[in-house]
Parts: sequence; C-alpha cells; structure tokens
Amino acid sequence: MKNEQELKNIVKERYTKIAEQGKAENASSCCGATTPSNKVYNIMMDDYSETKGYIEDADLGLGCGLPTQFAKINTGDTVIDLGSGAGNDCFVARHEAGVEGKVIGIDFTPIMIEKARANAEKLGYNNVEFREGDIDAMPISDSVADVIVSNCVLNLVPDKQKVIGEIFRVLKPGGHFSISDIVLIGNLPETLKEDAEMYAGCVAGAIQRTDYLQTIQDNGFQNITIQKEKPITIPDDILSKYLTSEQVNDFNKGETGIFSITVYAEKPGEKNKNPKVNLSEIEISNGCLPNTNCC
Repeated sequence: MKNEQELKNIVKERYTKIAEQGKAENASSCCGATTPSNKVYNIMMDDYSETKGYIEDADLGLGCGLPTQFAKINTGDTVIDLGSGAGNDCFVARHEAGVEGKVIGIDFTPIMIEKARANAEKLGYNNVEFREGDIDAMPISDSVADVIVSNCVLNLVPDKQKVIGEIFRVLKPGGHFSISDIVLIGNLPETLKEDAEMYAGCVAGAIQRTDYLQTIQDNGFQNITIQKEKPITIPDDILSKYLTSEQVNDFNKGETGIFSITVYAEKPGEKNKNPKVNLSEIEISNGCLPNTNCC
C-alpha cells in the first residue's frame, strides 16, 4: 500500500505527461492516464463545446462533469477552481463572474500552471490567476471565495477529509461549492484499487458515495445536494489489464457502481453584502485612492 506522498507523486507524474500531450491523445485514455480505450472519453467527459466562456485550447479532456454549469456564479464573485489544469473551468467561471469578478486556479503540477498562465495571457484575462500548490493545503487565505468549483480532482487526493476542510476554510460564510467527482457504490476489486495507474486515472482513488457525502457533512456544510449523477462504465479493454475474463464478466454483472456526481453544498453564515473597507489596506497610488479623480 503506497503512502500519501507516493500517491501524490504518481498523480503529479501522470498529469505532467498529460499536460505534454494534446487533447486528442488524452481523449484515448481514462482521464488521460490509463490503458488506451476509445470508449472512455465520451463516458467520462461532459461536452463543454456549447458552454459560454469555453476555450478549447484550455480543455485537456480530463473532467467528469460540468461543475461550473451548476455553480450559481454571480457577477463579481471570487471563484476558486481546485485542480485547474490548463484553465478550462477557470475561463468558464470568468465568463460568469465577469470582469468585476476574480478567478483563482490551484494546481500542483508546474507544467499545468505554465499552460494555464499562458492561456490567460493569450486571452488577456487579467482577473484570472493560477497558483501552484496542493488543494489539501491551499495557498489561499481564510474566507476568500464566494464559490469553489472542481472537476474530477478530489478523488485524486489521498486525504479527502483534509481537502474538504480546506474548502470550508477558504469559503466565505454563506459561500458554496459545486464539485464534480467520481464515487463508488460497492467495492472495487483489489487489483484495481492497488494499481497506481488506475489511481491516476480517477477510479481507484474514489471512495464510497455515502462516505463522500458524510465527509462533506462532517466538515460543517449544509444544504448538500446532488446536482447531477451519471454511471461510469469502465470498458473491458481497460478491465482486462487488471482482471481475468471471468472476473471482468463478474464485475460487469455485479452490484458495484462507479458514478460521476456533481455535489453542491453551502458554508453556514450570511454573506457580507457591503463589507467595511479598511483604508489602510488599500493600495494608494500617487497619493490618491484608486478610482478617484483627486490627482
């Protein structure tokens, strides 16, 4: 059994390779990381092409839902995307938050951060930034975000409890999240659970659906809602790498289920619509407050 840091290193190595590939190559793999199968891409991914704010160059084909579609982002919101990759969901979130808003993407793979920043610069998006760091120890201050989104990433984090706690910490009171992720009903065969490649492929790192939702509740969130749910079928050519033909048949006929879910939850409290401004914390340029005409 690999420890937490070993699992993180596996994910970082896999997603570094993914970042170096094109979307077409990633499309032939389960989350871009496992045995080739031309079936998996359409099963795992939801289609972004009709989504406002979508930037094709930022889409590496790695998600399992459309969390920004359900995230209830308002103009002016501060949005954080966990596991932001090349920036796909950040740019969709920016469309919803507008130029008045702020979007922060967090990813622990340096090449992903480089690609995302290059995309933002090319697009001229000055209110989108990308920070390198772990999502279970976010480089973000307390109570910053109005909304948090994430697409098929939390299943890759060994300590789910820790990352959910971090989400609670960085959300403002009254803030909320919408997260798409992979969960299980029933137990995966041990050969799947133990394989590092399947872990990086978004399946072996998934936990039970009930445990996932319980972890959210245990961290103090309320109004927990499943916004969307769809079954995920692992194609036989992938299963056959880990199971015998008889085991593949038994697995397909069994009660074990792999699902993509999009979960919504709120941090208790009321948003401060008109926060008091501490003038000492405002940057003053040329002796004038920003956006004034005194100079």
